[in-house]
Amino acid sequence: MTAAVNAVNAANPAQGTQSQARPTGLVRCSAYWGHNGHELARFWAAALGWEVVQTFGEDAAMISDGTTSYVFYTAHNFKPPAWPQDELVFHLDVSFEDVEAAEKRLLELGATRPDHQPGTGWTVLLDPSGQPFCLSPHANWTR
Repeated sequence: MTAAVNAVNAANPAQGTQSQARPTGLVRCSAYWGHNGHELARFWAAALGWEVVQTFGEDAAMISDGTTSYVFYTAHNFKPPAWPQDELVFHLDVSFEDVEAAEKRLLELGATRPDHQPGTGWTVLLDPSGQPFCLSPHANWTR
């Protein structure tokens, strides 16, 4: 990382001191919308082994592992993307040690497996609201 910062600073010396003085940010929470925020929170909590830690009325719930949180909101006019035709605004990449066991568990929890699988090394599943996410082995992320 330091080499990358130094390369950027060398290319633009006027910003060098500002870049180095900037604090490092951490993403602590991300928000997602779907057909039912509480249902999505329960699905993802079970999928990740996390807990539903807070609810916000009838339309939203938060899950967390104690470090990172996701809030799932109910979008009353939600329409799931038509995978793979629609461009995705976002998707999650989730890794597991045992991908086959994880896929089986995720399907039991309410995920579905679309016919279109665009590559190797990962599997696309749809969460209960129809939003695609990728499932892969931990080893894909340790390079």
